[in-house]
Amino acid sequence: MTTTPLACVILTAGQGKRMKSTLPKVMHNIAGQPMIKWLLRSVEQLNPEKIIVVTAPDAIAVAQAVKPHMTVVQQKPMGTGDAVRAALPMLEGFKGDVLILLGDMPLLSAGMMQGLIETRNHNANTGLSVLGVEYKNPPAFGRLVMNADKTLKKIVEDRDATDEERSIKLCNTGAFCVDGARLAGWLNRLDNKNAQGEYYITDLPQIAAADGLASRVCVLFDADEVLGVNSRPDLAVVEAALQKRLRKKAMENGATMTDPNSVFLSYDTVIGRDVEIGPNVVFGPGVVVADNVTILPFCHIEGAKIDSGCTIGPFARLRPGTHLWPKVKIGNFVEVKNSLLHEGVKANHLSYIGDAEVGAGTNFSCGAITANYDGFEKHKTTIGENAMIGSNVNLVAPVTIGDGAYIAAGSTITKDVAPDSLAVERADTRQVDGWATKNRKRKSVK
Repeated sequence: MTTTPLACVILTAGQGKRMKSTLPKVMHNIAGQPMIKWLLRSVEQLNPEKIIVVTAPDAIAVAQAVKPHMTVVQQKPMGTGDAVRAALPMLEGFKGDVLILLGDMPLLSAGMMQGLIETRNHNANTGLSVLGVEYKNPPAFGRLVMNADKTLKKIVEDRDATDEERSIKLCNTGAFCVDGARLAGWLNRLDNKNAQGEYYITDLPQIAAADGLASRVCVLFDADEVLGVNSRPDLAVVEAALQKRLRKKAMENGATMTDPNSVFLSYDTVIGRDVEIGPNVVFGPGVVVADNVTILPFCHIEGAKIDSGCTIGPFARLRPGTHLWPKVKIGNFVEVKNSLLHEGVKANHLSYIGDAEVGAGTNFSCGAITANYDGFEKHKTTIGENAMIGSNVNLVAPVTIGDGAYIAAGSTITKDVAPDSLAVERADTRQVDGWATKNRKRKSVK
């Protein structure tokens, strides 16, 4: 591993017109996190001295997302070479390696970046390295034209290539590592004599060759690492590739997925061992699942902590602020939000528990809800241990139900209930004998 000082320049100033969005391209989410953050996570593993993000004008969201790293604005979209040139004031006096990456290529691993750096440091005669990937049927990417000694002769953009050059399988990914001491001088020698009228960093190998320095190619074997995002379909492809990685990691760490392709994870999802996850389960950000948890099909979970031995679903929703202690059972069509459920609580079906604390062993029956919102503010419901909340009960917060209390089915409770009490809130039943028979006869006459 090289010990040469490292700086990184990430290019994010592309307009992304094909995204059809007011959001900067690199701010579109992948697994619940803007794609630029995925790339930064990998870069940060290399501990560079500087990370400089080149943005478009008014890209305030990007500047906020990449903090505390530095940003600089490319005033006009005049190509990748011009974008790197915008970062030069922040690189003044830097003599190490400069890693140049595209912000819309979020899946590139730290290991592959390290390989690119080590290729640049192959010997003293190597001025820069380029990350290449080989395709059976190359897309419209720049082609890497090699010398007989396996150094890089030049990079030809697809639109500028001859038919012979387009037959080359080895393509440019857009990732470079350049000798920082020479970068500024080389960038200032770029011209825009090409089909786009832009300044390309892909012209650097020829400029380096003119100075007697070689360019080398670091070949990538997993093309998924360099999937780029230029459109919404591209975004979906990158999402799928990332989800595949996240699922594999979760299963390697001891989770079971019945149908992995239908499970969606977030960037920070934590899943323990011996967790069983059924089909069509979605994890939003902020979920921590302990060992020995069962999550049945069609559940949506975000911002929740689930302790060991719990069973969730099917068709359950856990919203932010939920904490389930061990052995809690949340059944079908139950929603829990901002609530603490102590050990052994059961809410088996068709219930809503919001802004509540429910004591150990309590049963929350079918159709019961906490009425936590009065139209202006949220209020808390506190339920003691081993209570029985009957079917179709409305607990109108703020309210406290004592330990061991029974709330009769169909009751609407607006006042605190003492421990071990029975609370019933119903209208008296009125019975009219013979009414049904008379009603049927009246309808038959009509």
